[in-house]
Amino acid sequence: MSELLGKLKEINAKLANFTTISELLYWDMRTIMPEGGFEAHANAMDYIQTESFRLSNSDELFEILKGLSEPEEWEQLDDMWKFIVKTMREDQERSRRIPEEVFRRAVAITTESEHAWEEAKQASDFSIFAPHLKKQIEITKEIKSYTHPEMELYDALLNDYEKGMDSATIDRIFSELREGLVPLVRQILADKQPDDSKFRRKFDTEAEKKVQKYLLSYIGFDWERGTTAESEHPFTLDLTCSDVRVTNHFREDDVIDPMFSAIHEGGHAIFEQNVNPEYKDTEAGGCSYLGIHESQSRFFENILGRNINFWKPIYADIQKLQPELADVSLEEFAREINHVQASMIRTAADEVTYCLHVILRYEVEKAIFREGVAVEDLPALWNSKMKEYLGIVPKNDAEGILQDMHWSDGSFGYFPTYLLGSIYDGMFLEAMEAELGSVDTLLADGKIGEIRGWLNRKIHWYGNTRLPKEVLQAVCGREATAQPLLRYFREKYARYYPNVKNLK
Repeated sequence: MSELLGKLKEINAKLANFTTISELLYWDMRTIMPEGGFEAHANAMDYIQTESFRLSNSDELFEILKGLSEPEEWEQLDDMWKFIVKTMREDQERSRRIPEEVFRRAVAITTESEHAWEEAKQASDFSIFAPHLKKQIEITKEIKSYTHPEMELYDALLNDYEKGMDSATIDRIFSELREGLVPLVRQILADKQPDDSKFRRKFDTEAEKKVQKYLLSYIGFDWERGTTAESEHPFTLDLTCSDVRVTNHFREDDVIDPMFSAIHEGGHAIFEQNVNPEYKDTEAGGCSYLGIHESQSRFFENILGRNINFWKPIYADIQKLQPELADVSLEEFAREINHVQASMIRTAADEVTYCLHVILRYEVEKAIFREGVAVEDLPALWNSKMKEYLGIVPKNDAEGILQDMHWSDGSFGYFPTYLLGSIYDGMFLEAMEAELGSVDTLLADGKIGEIRGWLNRKIHWYGNTRLPKEVLQAVCGREATAQPLLRYFREKYARYYPNVKNLK
């Protein structure tokens, strides 16, 4: 090992420690921190992230990366370290342009914004969050002016979450999906809807927690390298591949949402737990391409979890853990988890109308960054698009524009990755069945481990080392298309809604 590579490994270890401390602070703030602990946590977060910023942009690291890029050093590196050096150098070239004062201001704005969002959502009052959102939008614009001066602003934001992606590509794919989706949704909503009265009762939240533990174990979550907690908005946090954490939000009035939040976040966690361990604590570990990441959480949640065959081997156990389901047959349960209906909350939406929730957010973000829509006008814009796409209007801010936490931490450009993930899933399902045979059969036989193993080998193992386009080419042999997802929707929902059978 060369001297330069040894120095890079030392700095990389320090950066990994900073990340771990920062993420532990975040975990604590979102889960168990008392209200009085906010100021101390915010100060600690500012300190740790500033120190990490200084080190990752230091002249020392710059010279090390520059030296390792020289031919005589470069040729000695294996493929993993070539990827790491190339990625770190590209990232540093951009981040070194950000003045430290601007970075520190961004950290403080985000910490305060996240806190204000929680308060605003609980009060269902957008005016509490609005001034913080304004600051978040402005600091985002300022930072991108340093890091991506050559790119259109919103395209730069999209690229942050799905490298190589731009709005022209997303417009093409989303338009392809919308063209087939709108008539499908109309046909379904006009059809006879199932009786969901058995799901309108009070459910034991302690039982819901037991169901979560069972489901996470069943899909393959490794409890020796993972844990769970509660938060206002479910999320997954990967400190390393050996410490992956998920949260959930349990509700007395909804037994299904916590189940599918558990499966969804479990899908994220299983991805992280199965990345090549040699990549641990490096740029190669994890996966920063969130369309790919969301494809895995949504594959477990929807392609597998909303398939009646997923539940055949385990439903009796679920009924024992959640006694309120004792009088709900498997067929009734499957009908309800595939009940397509216009609903307010994205995370609780069925997999079909969910697509429209994401398209709405994508269009609102474009309105913010391309049309300059005022923050004060966003709730009205949101509500008008809910009316346009789903025919319903939120009764309050909490079930409307305040329902998601993403803008509070500056994650503009993130929302489209959810729908990209679903589009990728249609493609992955076709590729998987071509190799393994019917997923229905595998699930009914309790062979979910074979499905998980395929995903581990084809996608998870490679972590961050393949761009989204490279993943699609390697696994599916083609570029992104919405047609497989549309076929999946039509074939599946024709079983539940007779009108879909008549859809041409």
